[in-house]
Amino acid sequence: MALLVKGGTVVNADFTQRADVLVADGKVVAVGPDLEAPAGAEVIDAGGAYVMPGGIDPHTHMELPFMGTVASEDFYSGTTAGAVGGTTTIIDFVIPSPQQDLLDAYHTWRGWAGKAATDYSFHVAVTWWSDSVRAAMGTLVNELGVNSFKHFMAYKGAIMCDDEVLVNSFTRARELGALCTVHAENGELVAHLQQQLLAMGITGPEGHPQSRPSAVEGEAADRAIRIAQVLNVPLYIVHNSCIESLQAITRARNEGQRVFGEVLAGHLLVDDGVYRHNDWDYAAHHVMSPPFRPKAHQEALWRGLQAGMLQTTATDHCCFCTPQKRMGHNNFTQIPNGTGGVEDRMHVLWHHGVNSGRLTPSEFVAVTSTNAARIFNIYPRKGLIAPGADADIVIWDPARERTISKDSHHQKIDFNIFEGMVVKGINTVTIANGAVVYRDGDVRTVRGAGRYVDRPPFPSYYDAVKRAAEVNAPSAVTRTG
Repeated sequence: MALLVKGGTVVNADFTQRADVLVADGKVVAVGPDLEAPAGAEVIDAGGAYVMPGGIDPHTHMELPFMGTVASEDFYSGTTAGAVGGTTTIIDFVIPSPQQDLLDAYHTWRGWAGKAATDYSFHVAVTWWSDSVRAAMGTLVNELGVNSFKHFMAYKGAIMCDDEVLVNSFTRARELGALCTVHAENGELVAHLQQQLLAMGITGPEGHPQSRPSAVEGEAADRAIRIAQVLNVPLYIVHNSCIESLQAITRARNEGQRVFGEVLAGHLLVDDGVYRHNDWDYAAHHVMSPPFRPKAHQEALWRGLQAGMLQTTATDHCCFCTPQKRMGHNNFTQIPNGTGGVEDRMHVLWHHGVNSGRLTPSEFVAVTSTNAARIFNIYPRKGLIAPGADADIVIWDPARERTISKDSHHQKIDFNIFEGMVVKGINTVTIANGAVVYRDGDVRTVRGAGRYVDRPPFPSYYDAVKRAAEVNAPSAVTRTG
């Protein structure tokens, strides 16, 4: 059935206009004033509201097996919660175990994701190296629609990549036209500090941020950037939480390097005081990596987002309920790392970004949707309201308020890091693939309705990368003697 969104203000990353939006067969077919509704079309009145592209969360972990347990959020519940908050596409992570075949892991995650209610795609982590990994990367890119590979520089003894793995994987990604992403923390330093703190008798959640100071993130970010610079490969650094990593990205971008930065909604708004809370459960629910930082880091991250040094916002949505967190009750290194947020990202960013004057509505669309679509090469299919784009649309009421709470959220977790926050400006209608999946508190998601999104290699910025390689190619010196 056709759908007409009438009377709203269409907000894209590069322009805003008063217009109607006509949807049919899962696509936007027309954008303009005074459009006529086809016979039998559903008409949604968007008067007084903004009509924006559905959000893209480029960093989630649904059903993740991790630290001896499995994340409580599955692909159906997680994408449903995202849809309620205005997110219509997620990019999750396939994380093979050490020595596990990358293709086997990919197909396992594809099986789990078959229940997703909205569209999804995958980054694939490289957790070890061999000729088989090299071959699997080629299959993933050329046949299975993967164009980004994740590298953990932390979690020593498990999935951490050393520099040799980084060099091999980065080189292969460049050949394939794929984007390298990194979790930047120096795993050797983290492991050393963890043991030092435990020996001092510091076993509670307060030990977590003390074992992962901002310098370990800054060092790893700079090292990954320098490796990418030498190898001439684009780099995307996930969940930047501190001034040091932002400074590394800023320096690299000012020098002309193709480096992209992501920031989590939580890192923009939550400070490290949570780890000193008297309630162990409360403190443990904030254990994630990198940890929340002192307030000065948050202000720097906002400025980085405003300045364009950080391009995307995400959640690192990885939910563990209280009994799971208590696995590390006597040892903070055993607390499963992760927090929720896929339902709340867009609301808190609008409230603290647009309402504060930090972001314009168009900049909000850029950092919640369009920039991710461009970086991961699914634009203009995603991240845009224009004829031919997927009909992933949110209708946003800038005057309506909502109080965030674990008692009313749709996320499958018994805690919310934004508990009690009142946000002004909320999603009232979500349209995914042309179907209304949420409207004014009525959740209409369908299990399995989400589609896998192929992401082709060689996004547009690779043209400059290839040209730079030609210009700066090594050359020999011809000598007469």
